[in-house]
Amino acid sequence: MNNKPSDPPAFEPYIPASSKLSELRALPIIVGTVLGMIFGASSLYLVLKVGLTVSASIPVAVISIALFRVLSKFGMRDATILENNIVQTAGSAGESIAFGVGVTMPAILILGFDLEVTRVILVSVLGALLGILMMIPLRRALIVQQHGILKYPEGTACAEVLKAGASPESQAAAAEGTGRDVSALAATATTGAKTIFTGFALGVIYNFAMKALHGWKDTPEKVFKAPLAGGSVACEVTPELLGVGYVIGPRIAAVMAAGGVLSYLLLIPLIKFFGEGLAGPLAPGTALIRDMSPNQIRAEYVLYIGAGAVAAGGIISLVRSIPLIWNSIRAGLRDFSGKKADTESVPRTDRDLPMKFVFIGIAALLAAILFAPTLHMNLIGAVMIILCGFLFVTVSSRLTGEIGSSSNPISGMTIATLLLTCLAFLALGWTDRMYYITALSVGGIVCIASSNGGTTSQDLKTGFLVGSTPGHQQIAILIGALASALVLGPILLKLNDTGKVYVPVTTEIRTDVSKLTEKSSLTGPQAKSDSKSYFLWHQDDEAGGTSKQYLVDDTGKAVYLVDPGINGTVTQRPDGSQVQKFDAPKATLVSYIIKGILSHKLPWALVLFGVMIAIVLEMSGIPSLAFAVGVYLPLATSMPVFIGGLVRWMVDGKRRKHPDYAHMTEEEHVAEGDRSPGVLMASGYIAGGAIAGIAIAFMAGVLSETYDKLDKWASAHNPFYAQLTPTQISPDILALIPFAIMVGILYLTGRGRILAGPKVKI
Repeated sequence: MNNKPSDPPAFEPYIPASSKLSELRALPIIVGTVLGMIFGASSLYLVLKVGLTVSASIPVAVISIALFRVLSKFGMRDATILENNIVQTAGSAGESIAFGVGVTMPAILILGFDLEVTRVILVSVLGALLGILMMIPLRRALIVQQHGILKYPEGTACAEVLKAGASPESQAAAAEGTGRDVSALAATATTGAKTIFTGFALGVIYNFAMKALHGWKDTPEKVFKAPLAGGSVACEVTPELLGVGYVIGPRIAAVMAAGGVLSYLLLIPLIKFFGEGLAGPLAPGTALIRDMSPNQIRAEYVLYIGAGAVAAGGIISLVRSIPLIWNSIRAGLRDFSGKKADTESVPRTDRDLPMKFVFIGIAALLAAILFAPTLHMNLIGAVMIILCGFLFVTVSSRLTGEIGSSSNPISGMTIATLLLTCLAFLALGWTDRMYYITALSVGGIVCIASSNGGTTSQDLKTGFLVGSTPGHQQIAILIGALASALVLGPILLKLNDTGKVYVPVTTEIRTDVSKLTEKSSLTGPQAKSDSKSYFLWHQDDEAGGTSKQYLVDDTGKAVYLVDPGINGTVTQRPDGSQVQKFDAPKATLVSYIIKGILSHKLPWALVLFGVMIAIVLEMSGIPSLAFAVGVYLPLATSMPVFIGGLVRWMVDGKRRKHPDYAHMTEEEHVAEGDRSPGVLMASGYIAGGAIAGIAIAFMAGVLSETYDKLDKWASAHNPFYAQLTPTQISPDILALIPFAIMVGILYLTGRGRILAGPKVKI
C-alpha cells in the first residue's frame, strides 16, 4: 500500500480544481481595490492613534457578498465565491500597507525631517510589491505542505464567510464531480450564513455600544500592590480578539498569553522592585521608576526585551523553515525549464505566477530602491532590505498562520530590522543625520513588505480552502496593493497638516541662515494671516529626543515653531481653535531606536535579555515566536485571545467525549473543530468587531465633539464606565458582564446548543 493508515486524507477545496467557475474579472478587482483604499485610509488613522489595526480581509469579504447580492436584485449577476475571494484579496492590501506606513513614516517628523510625499509613496509602493513577490515562492511550503499545521485563523475564518455566502452557482460547482449533495451544501451555507451574520451583528452592536457610546470600559484592569507592586492584569474585552483566540485554538493562544504574563506579572514587577529606591531615572527611562505605571515601565524597558525576543524567535523560525522554503523555491524554479506540458499538467488550484515574473519583479524593485534619490539609499541598505525582507516576510507569513494577522508583531520585526541596519551603519561609521533617512527607508520598506507578505499568505490560504487559482489572487493583490500605496502617502500628509500648528516664538532663538537651503510657507488656516516664505531650520535635541522645526526669517531669527499634527504637543492655534493630534506610538519608538544606535544610546542589555528568553524557550521545547509576541504585546491584547482559545478547548473537549465523534482520528477531530459552528460565530465576531472599529475611528475623527460629549456623559453617569461613588462596584468588574455574555454565546454556539442547524449537539 502506498499510504499508511495514519495518513490524513487528501485535501479537497470547496471548489474543485476541475471547475471553470468565473474568477478574475474587472469588476471584482475594481470593487476590491476601492474597498482596499477605504480600509487603508481608516487603518492609517487607527494606527496613528493607537498603533494597532485589525485585518480587513473578513470585513471586505462580508461587504463584497452583501454588495453583489444587492446588485443581483437589480438584474446583475451575483458574484461567484471565487470572485468574492478576488474582492477580499485585492481589498486586504490597504490595511497591511497602512500599518507599515503609520509605524515608520511619521518617525521622519520626530527625527526632524519633513514628510515628502514622493518618499512616502515610494516606500509604500516598493515595500508592498516586494512583500507580495517574496511571498509567492513560499506558498507551497507554508500553505500547501503545512496545511493542518499552520491554521491561518483569520484566513480560515474568511473562507468560512465566503462559503456561507456562496451563490447557488458556486454551490453547484462545489458539488460537481465530487459526489457532494447540492441541497446539503445549500443547507450548510444557509445555516453557516445565519451563524456568521448573527456573530457579525453581535460584534458590530457590542463594539459600537462599548467604544462609540462608552457603554462600558473597553479594557478592565487590576493593578496589584505589594508584594507584587507593579504587576497588573488587563483584558481588552473586544469580540474580534475573542474570535481570533477561538479560531487559533488553545495551544498558541496559551503560549502567547504566557508571554504577556511574563511581562506584566514578572518583568514589570521585577523592574519596579529593584528600581523603587533609585534616586534618579534609569536609562533608557526618563522618569523615576517608582512614579511609573505598569504601561510606562513596559514602554521604557519591556518593549526592548520583547523586540529582542521577537527578532531571535523569528531567526530561529526561519532556520527551521529553510528545508520547506528551499523545496518550495525549487518547485517554483521549474517554471524556468520552459516545459509547457509540465505547466499545463499542474492543477488550476496550484498555479502561481511564473517564477520568471517574480524574480524579475524583485530585481526591478531592488534597482528602484537603490537608485531612487529621495530614499538616500546605498548598497549596504539595499543588502539589508534583501536579507531582512526575505527573513521577515517568511516569519510574518508563518506567524500569520499561527496566530493571525491582527496579532502579528510587525512592529517588532521592524525594530529588529532597524537594529541590524543601524548596527551595520555604526560599524562603518555612518552616523550623520542623513543616514537616519537611509535607515528609516530600510525599516519602512521591510516593515511594509513583512506586513503585506503576511496578508498575502493569509489571502492565499483563504484561496487554498475555497479552491481559487493562486496566480489570479496574486494579480489581484498586486493591483490592490499598488492602488492603496499610491493614496496612503497623500492621506498621511493630509492628516499631519490638519493638526499642524505654527507657534509664534517669543524668545530670542537664532541660527546661521547661510547654512539653510530649504524654504517653506505656512499651510492651513494660519496661512491666511501670514503668506511669507521662511527658511526651514531643523534643530536637533542633544538629549536624543524629538527634533524641532522652526521657520526663520532672512536674518536667522526663529519666527514660528512648527508643531506637527503627528506626534506634536500643541493642541491649540493662536486664535484659540482646537486641533487633533496623533500620538503615533510605534513611530516614536522607531525614531528613538535609530537615534539610540547611531548616537550610541541603545539599551543593548534589554535587547539581549529578550534574545536569551527566546533561546531558553526553544531549549525547553516551547515555540519561542508565539511567546515572544506575547512578551511584546500588551497583556490586555493577548488575554481575550487566551479566553477565546480556552472556550475552544472546552468545546473540543466536549466533542471528543461525545459518542458520535469517538471514532474519529486526531486529524479528523481537528478538521471537525475548524468547521464547527463556533468557528463560524468567531468569524462573525472578527468581522463585526473590525468593521465597527473602523466606523468608530471615523466617528472619533470626524465627529470628535459628539464623541467627546458621550465620553463626558459616561464618565459622569455610567457606572459601567467610570467609578461614580466610592461604594460602587468597580467598573472594571461590571465591564466583564457584557463580555461574559459574548463568551457564553460563543461557547453555546460551539456546542451546537444555538444557531447550529442539524449538527450534532455536544
